[in-house]
Amino acid sequence: MGLKLNINGAEREVRADPDTPLLFVLREELKLKGAKLGCGLEQCGACHVLADGVSVPSCVAPAGSFEGKKIVTVEGLSENEIGRRVQEAFVKAGAAQCGYCTAGLVIGATALLTEMPHPDREAAKAALNPHLCRCGAHPRVLKAVEMAARR
Repeated sequence: MGLKLNINGAEREVRADPDTPLLFVLREELKLKGAKLGCGLEQCGACHVLADGVSVPSCVAPAGSFEGKKIVTVEGLSENEIGRRVQEAFVKAGAAQCGYCTAGLVIGATALLTEMPHPDREAAKAALNPHLCRCGAHPRVLKAVEMAARR
């Protein structure tokens, strides 16, 4: 049994059962540790990845449902000009505190700026609403999104 997944621009054959949540395939089999298990209910955003450019949770979705899609994790964003800008802006704005939710927020911000290069603050808030941050870094996250949009 095996799956062929396009991860960060490379075709990868994985041995996982197709019903295994993508997050576990990324973290355990492929050793991509950026996406995190937060709630395990697709409600906190820590596990988000890009699938064909859309920010989606990966903690429950079966890996088999991602076959034929282009998956980008936070580790692969440096190959994406917008993703690179977002990552740099997060660092400059100090948009992470404990860092647990950061990868999901960076993925969400990248998806937003790809779809809407110059969002207003309300659009940014709406796009990042699915992402929870217990440390209260959201004001700095919004600042980072604004910085990345200006570049």
